[in-house]
Amino acid sequence: MFPENTGHRPAEQAVTIHQPIPITPYPAAPVIPVQPAGVPSVTSIVLPDGRVITGYAIDHTQPAPATTKPLVSRTAVNIALGGIGFAAVCGGLVLLTTFIAALAALVQQLIILAAVIFGGFIAIQVLTAGHERGATTVNIRKAVIKRNNFHS
Repeated sequence: MFPENTGHRPAEQAVTIHQPIPITPYPAAPVIPVQPAGVPSVTSIVLPDGRVITGYAIDHTQPAPATTKPLVSRTAVNIALGGIGFAAVCGGLVLLTTFIAALAALVQQLIILAAVIFGGFIAIQVLTAGHERGATTVNIRKAVIKRNNFHS
Protein backbone atom coordinates (compact mmCIF):
# COMPACT_ATOMS: atom_id res chain seq x y z
CA MET A 1 0.00 0.00 0.00
CA PHE A 2 2.83 2.41 0.88
CA PRO A 3 5.87 2.30 -1.22
CA GLU A 4 8.78 1.32 0.99
CA ASN A 5 11.41 3.18 -0.87
CA THR A 6 9.77 6.61 -0.65
CA GLY A 7 10.31 7.02 3.12
CA HIS A 8 7.26 9.11 3.83
CA ARG A 9 3.62 8.54 4.62
CA PRO A 10 0.51 10.28 3.59
CA ALA A 11 -0.38 13.49 5.46
CA GLU A 12 -3.44 12.12 7.18
CA GLN A 13 -1.31 9.70 9.24
CA ALA A 14 1.38 11.82 10.83
CA VAL A 15 3.58 9.87 13.27
CA THR A 16 5.26 11.48 16.27
CA ILE A 17 8.34 9.74 17.63
CA HIS A 18 9.29 10.16 21.31
CA GLN A 19 12.75 9.34 22.52
CA PRO A 20 12.93 7.68 25.98
CA ILE A 21 14.56 9.66 28.75
CA PRO A 22 17.13 7.59 30.59
CA ILE A 23 16.46 7.07 34.32
CA THR A 24 19.37 7.84 36.55
CA PRO A 25 20.04 4.80 38.68
CA TYR A 26 20.09 5.16 42.46
CA PRO A 27 23.40 4.42 44.06
CA ALA A 28 23.47 0.85 45.33
CA ALA A 29 23.64 0.31 49.08
CA PRO A 30 26.98 -0.94 50.29
CA VAL A 31 26.97 -4.69 50.70
CA ILE A 32 28.40 -5.94 53.97
CA PRO A 33 29.24 -9.61 54.01
CA VAL A 34 27.25 -11.15 56.84
CA GLN A 35 27.36 -14.78 57.76
CA PRO A 36 23.82 -16.16 57.85
CA ALA A 37 22.62 -17.05 61.31
CA GLY A 38 21.91 -20.66 60.42
CA VAL A 39 25.22 -21.45 58.71
CA PRO A 40 28.35 -21.62 60.89
CA SER A 41 31.65 -20.19 59.72
CA VAL A 42 34.15 -22.35 57.80
CA THR A 43 37.36 -23.24 59.63
CA SER A 44 40.48 -25.06 58.53
CA ILE A 45 42.66 -27.27 60.70
CA VAL A 46 46.20 -28.36 59.76
CA LEU A 47 46.99 -31.83 61.02
CA PRO A 48 50.53 -32.75 62.21
CA ASP A 49 51.14 -34.79 59.04
CA GLY A 50 50.43 -31.74 56.86
CA ARG A 51 46.90 -32.50 55.77
CA VAL A 52 44.41 -29.65 55.90
CA ILE A 53 40.86 -30.35 56.97
CA THR A 54 38.28 -27.69 56.20
CA GLY A 55 34.83 -27.78 57.70
CA TYR A 56 32.23 -26.04 59.71
CA ALA A 57 32.76 -25.33 63.37
CA ILE A 58 29.74 -26.61 65.21
CA ASP A 59 28.85 -25.11 68.52
CA HIS A 60 27.26 -27.54 70.86
CA THR A 61 23.77 -26.35 71.52
CA GLN A 62 22.64 -26.47 75.09
CA PRO A 63 19.27 -28.11 75.55
CA ALA A 64 16.54 -25.89 76.84
CA PRO A 65 16.25 -26.12 80.58
CA ALA A 66 13.52 -28.50 81.54
CA THR A 67 10.64 -26.86 83.27
CA THR A 68 10.32 -28.20 86.76
CA LYS A 69 6.93 -29.53 87.64
CA PRO A 70 5.49 -28.58 90.98
CA LEU A 71 5.36 -31.38 93.51
CA VAL A 72 1.58 -31.19 93.72
CA SER A 73 -0.65 -30.13 90.85
CA ARG A 74 -2.94 -27.14 91.25
CA THR A 75 -5.95 -29.34 90.52
CA ALA A 76 -5.11 -31.63 93.44
CA VAL A 77 -4.72 -28.63 95.74
CA ASN A 78 -8.09 -27.25 94.64
CA ILE A 79 -9.80 -30.61 95.20
CA ALA A 80 -8.23 -30.91 98.66
CA LEU A 81 -9.32 -27.40 99.62
CA GLY A 82 -12.82 -28.13 98.35
CA GLY A 83 -12.93 -31.29 100.49
CA ILE A 84 -11.83 -29.37 103.58
CA GLY A 85 -14.48 -26.72 102.96
CA PHE A 86 -17.14 -29.38 102.39
CA ALA A 87 -16.20 -31.11 105.66
CA ALA A 88 -16.46 -27.80 107.51
CA VAL A 89 -19.88 -27.14 106.00
CA CYS A 90 -21.09 -30.65 106.85
CA GLY A 91 -20.13 -30.16 110.48
CA GLY A 92 -22.10 -26.95 110.53
CA LEU A 93 -25.07 -28.64 108.87
CA VAL A 94 -25.03 -31.42 111.48
CA LEU A 95 -25.10 -28.81 114.22
CA LEU A 96 -27.86 -26.93 112.42
CA THR A 97 -30.05 -30.02 112.05
CA THR A 98 -29.43 -30.90 115.71
CA PHE A 99 -30.47 -27.40 116.72
CA ILE A 100 -33.61 -27.58 114.56
CA ALA A 101 -34.55 -30.99 116.04
CA ALA A 102 -34.07 -29.67 119.60
CA LEU A 103 -36.13 -26.58 118.82
CA ALA A 104 -38.93 -28.73 117.36
CA ALA A 105 -38.93 -30.94 120.49
CA LEU A 106 -39.10 -27.84 122.72
CA VAL A 107 -42.05 -26.45 120.74
CA GLN A 108 -43.80 -29.83 120.92
CA GLN A 109 -43.35 -30.01 124.69
CA LEU A 110 -44.58 -26.44 125.11
CA ILE A 111 -47.72 -27.27 123.11
CA ILE A 112 -48.36 -30.38 125.25
CA LEU A 113 -47.80 -28.38 128.44
CA ALA A 114 -50.20 -25.67 127.25
CA ALA A 115 -52.78 -28.34 126.38
CA VAL A 116 -52.47 -29.95 129.81
CA ILE A 117 -52.73 -26.61 131.63
CA PHE A 118 -55.58 -25.39 129.46
CA GLY A 119 -57.37 -28.76 129.70
CA GLY A 120 -57.01 -28.76 133.48
CA PHE A 121 -58.34 -25.21 133.64
CA ILE A 122 -61.36 -26.18 131.52
CA ALA A 123 -61.96 -29.28 133.65
CA ILE A 124 -61.89 -27.22 136.84
CA GLN A 125 -64.30 -24.71 135.33
CA VAL A 126 -66.72 -27.43 134.26
CA LEU A 127 -66.66 -29.35 137.53
CA THR A 128 -66.90 -26.32 139.79
CA ALA A 129 -69.61 -24.70 137.70
CA GLY A 130 -72.02 -27.58 138.45
CA HIS A 131 -72.14 -26.79 142.22
CA GLU A 132 -73.00 -23.20 141.68
CA ARG A 133 -75.98 -23.90 139.41
CA GLY A 134 -77.60 -26.57 141.61
CA ALA A 135 -76.62 -29.54 139.49
CA THR A 136 -76.56 -33.09 140.84
CA THR A 137 -73.19 -34.57 141.60
CA VAL A 138 -72.89 -38.34 141.26
CA ASN A 139 -70.32 -40.11 143.40
CA ILE A 140 -69.16 -43.05 141.30
CA ARG A 141 -67.10 -44.60 144.13
CA LYS A 142 -70.20 -45.97 145.76
CA ALA A 143 -71.19 -48.04 142.74
CA VAL A 144 -70.57 -51.78 142.95
CA ILE A 145 -70.09 -54.05 139.98
CA LYS A 146 -70.81 -57.72 140.67
CA ARG A 147 -70.90 -60.38 138.04
CA ASN A 148 -71.04 -57.87 135.21
CA ASN A 149 -74.10 -56.19 136.74
CA PHE A 150 -73.98 -52.60 137.80
CA HIS A 151 -75.61 -51.95 141.23
CA SER A 152 -75.81 -48.46 142.52
